[in-house]
Amino acid sequence: MNTILNDIKNNYKSGNSFTKLLYVNLAFFIAYNLLAVFSYLFKFGGVVIFTEDYLFLPSNTNLLLQKPWTLITYMFVHTDFIHILFNLIWLHFGSKLFLQYFTGKQLVSTYILGGITGGLFFIISFNIFPVFSQEVLTSKVLGASASVLAIFVAIATYAPNFSVQFPFIGSLKIKHIALTLVVLDFLSISPENPGGHIAHLGGTIFGFLYIILLKKGIDLSINFHKFIGYFSFTFQKKSRLKKVHKRNKKGNDDSFRKNKSDAQKQINLILEKISKSGYESLTNDEKNILFKESKK
Repeated sequence: MNTILNDIKNNYKSGNSFTKLLYVNLAFFIAYNLLAVFSYLFKFGGVVIFTEDYLFLPSNTNLLLQKPWTLITYMFVHTDFIHILFNLIWLHFGSKLFLQYFTGKQLVSTYILGGITGGLFFIISFNIFPVFSQEVLTSKVLGASASVLAIFVAIATYAPNFSVQFPFIGSLKIKHIALTLVVLDFLSISPENPGGHIAHLGGTIFGFLYIILLKKGIDLSINFHKFIGYFSFTFQKKSRLKKVHKRNKKGNDDSFRKNKSDAQKQINLILEKISKSGYESLTNDEKNILFKESKK
């Protein structure tokens, strides 16, 4: 058992951004269902209800203000095996394409920001459309679908003519796959699961806008990582902060900025080559550079 746990820990640490997102989703799924089983066996049903109250995203704005973290936690929680299975399949498919063009940090940013946008769409819709007036106080949403669709629509917007081969179907362009998913989600807004499909649409809108802004030179993931970095530095020990700032001598600082700038130029040239001639046109060295960058 110890060996298995160590293997999982090592795989998580050495894995790329997709692997980390995969493990976090699986960890939440296993933890929730273990809790549900033990709650059933020992008749502690209130424990599951308590957990759902603190992990699922509510449409009730008063509850949201009391538990703002649910805007993040909901996108990692699945209670049903089929739900998480399909989301992880699409996450794998979308991430594999996404990481051919972008970095791991951009993947994580798109996942989280797409999920947040989907959650906000769900909350706003349930509070403005009259049809949800009876459900707004009690409705909740969960799952990674909005985040996964944000990733897939982002790559479909960036490389719309990229073709994917499917068994028994043949070659399909990802722009057609993405458009089909969006239309199906819109048409599926019904009494059975309106909140989920509305959240999906919010994720797709973020994925589309992210690439549109990126092509104009605005990378939302940079600001997102600065925001996350602010909190990580806040919780670091004071002594460690001093060690970090020792590097800030003029000569070292100039050298650091130059190396960072050169590396980014190299990545931009590779991405431009992909957009013009496709991923297969890259040399082995260029593929290795892109692979290493995707793991950062």
